[in-house]
Parts: sequence; C-alpha cells; structure tokens
Amino acid sequence: MGKKFISILLLVLLFFGLFQIQVNAASVPLGSFDVTVSKEKIAPGEEVTVNVNFGTDLGAYTVDVAYDNNIFEYVKSEGGTENDDGTRVRLVYYDSSGGSNPRTNMSVTFKAKTSIVSTNPTDFSVTAEGMTSSDTSQDYDDIAVPVKKSVTVEPNYVDYTIDFNYSGNILVDEEKEMELITKSSMGKNYDHVKMTVEVTKKPSDAATVSMLATTRTRQEVDLIRDGWGEPDGYALGGKDVEQILDVRALFSEVGEYTIKVTLSDKDSGDALIQTKDFTFNVTEKTTTPPTTDEDNDQTGNGTGNNNEGNNNGGTNNPGNNNQTNTSGNNENKEELPETLPKTGTTQYVYVITAIAVLGATYIAVKNIKEDKKQKK
Repeated sequence: MGKKFISILLLVLLFFGLFQIQVNAASVPLGSFDVTVSKEKIAPGEEVTVNVNFGTDLGAYTVDVAYDNNIFEYVKSEGGTENDDGTRVRLVYYDSSGGSNPRTNMSVTFKAKTSIVSTNPTDFSVTAEGMTSSDTSQDYDDIAVPVKKSVTVEPNYVDYTIDFNYSGNILVDEEKEMELITKSSMGKNYDHVKMTVEVTKKPSDAATVSMLATTRTRQEVDLIRDGWGEPDGYALGGKDVEQILDVRALFSEVGEYTIKVTLSDKDSGDALIQTKDFTFNVTEKTTTPPTTDEDNDQTGNGTGNNNEGNNNGGTNNPGNNNQTNTSGNNENKEELPETLPKTGTTQYVYVITAIAVLGATYIAVKNIKEDKKQKK
C-alpha cells in the first residue's frame, strides 16, 4: 500500500513537472521591443511622444511608461486603456474580437512644463508584461528591465547683456556713482560664475582706476583688483535675470579709458559666458566764476548801486557819465534838452550872461544919472 501510494505520488509530481516545463517553453522572448522618442531635446511647453514597437501582432499587453512629474505632465496615449498615477502611465490592451484587431505598437505623449527655467536631462523608463500573440496561442517574456530613453528639456536661452548706467560727466579725481547691470530675459543657469573687470586702455601708465562695489555683508570690493563673486563663484540664471551692482568709480587722470567686463563659468574651466568693452571719457573739473554784471562797468558820481547806467536815481545815457542829479529825487527832476553839446559852453549860458551884462549896464548908467541930478 505504501509503495503504491509513493509510486502514484511520483507520477503526479512528474506530470506537474512536465506541465511546468511545457508552460515555460510556451513563453518566449519577444522578437522586438523597440522604444523611441519623437524628440531628444525640447523646450518648455513642447510635447514629446514615447513610441513602443513590438515587431509583431499582439492581442494583449500591459505597458508602463514612468516619467518625472517635476518636468513632464501627461497629455494623451494611443493603443489601449490608460491610467496615469502622476509618475507612471499604464496602458492596457486586450483584443476582445478574438484576434481580428491586433496591435503592433502604442504611444504615450507628454508635455514639458512651462515653468522650467533651466536645463533638465531626464529619462522615460518603459516596462511590459502580459504580452500574447494575436490569437493568444503564444505568450511572450515580460520586459522587466526598464528600457530607458533620454530627453533633455532646455529653455530657449537668451544671451546675457552687460551695461554700465550713469548720468552726467565723469570728472577726474571725483567719485562717480554707476550701476553695473547683468541681465537676460531667459538666462542659462550657471552654478559658479565669476565676473572680472580689466582696464585695457588708459591715458598714461601712471593713470589708475578703482571701481568699488558693496557686497551683501556691506564689504567693499574693488572689481578691478578682485572681480565679483566668491572664490568659487556665484549662481546666475533663470527667467528675467537682472543683477545690479552699485559701483563707485574713480579715475586719476583726464582722458579716455577702456574697461572690459567678462563673465566666465568656473565649472567649465572658466569658459566664456559673455564679455563687453566700455569706453569712459574723463574730463577736468570746471570751476564756476562768481556771477558779474557786465553792464556795471560805469562809475556814478553819487553813492548807491550802479545798475545798467542808473546812478543815484538819475537818468544816464549809455557812455555818458557827466550828467549828475544831485537832488536824488526822481519825481522832481529837471527836464533838459534831449540833445546836449558834447563840448564847450551851452547856448543858455551865453544868453543868460548877455542879459546879466545888459541889466548891470542899465543899472550902472541909471545910478550915474541920478548921482548927477543930486549934485546939481
């Protein structure tokens, strides 16, 4: 009895062993499992499609496409019933017609997020299971090891610009306040940037230039001597970048100076990011003379201010300072002829003198006659 039971058990085990071998033999590797992407480099807001080609007709499959939800968002799929859990899109297909509608491919489309402002390389990882032939007579091995396809999301970068901003003239030996501005509407991201400032031209070998900028800790840095940034550089990049350095510039001599400003990437062996030359013309300081009235050159005979030929309240014709109004009273000033002789005695003096002489002669003659009458 015991030997018979053992024999039956061995036959059963052998049967199941052969069955298992038969099942394993039925699952074979898929001849082709080709994964491609429509683009390997895209900009924020653009779409990319992950395509899977099986290389043969399949009646059923389950394909998972994993993605980085910090970079992409799911848009759509084709070739099955989709389920997006936020980090993976699962596409399940089953040909319910019994083999009349097999599929040889499927696809999933993603969109790069518009908020991305830096370069982001990433991968799509694709796995598959439950794959059968169109008539379900053949099972295929699972794709357990992910097939990866790389894509880089990179903004359309705009070159950096460098400018100095100031107003008025630059005077020798006088500090000039300026702004040194670095900006870009979409600047490529750098982790370690160094700014250097170099004097490439000056009026003489003895001329000196200093450009002092202030750090966040209120320390002054000479840009020409030390440049800008920590020894390992500073971060720069993103949307609407604008770095403004307040600078106090001082030039020791009059003349023309050329200043070169350079941005370099220390992570890439000081590779050039941007550079620009600036010309500064330094002039002498100007001293403003005291305000004078060119018309106050005439000297009046009286006291008081001499403004535009007006002396002591009298009227003074241009170039003629011989007429003096001793009364100082403008209301009762004597009206004189409009034109006076430039030299000699006036006609009025002759007339008055003649009248005075005639009058005196008449009186003298009359007195003599009266004296003679009295003597008689």
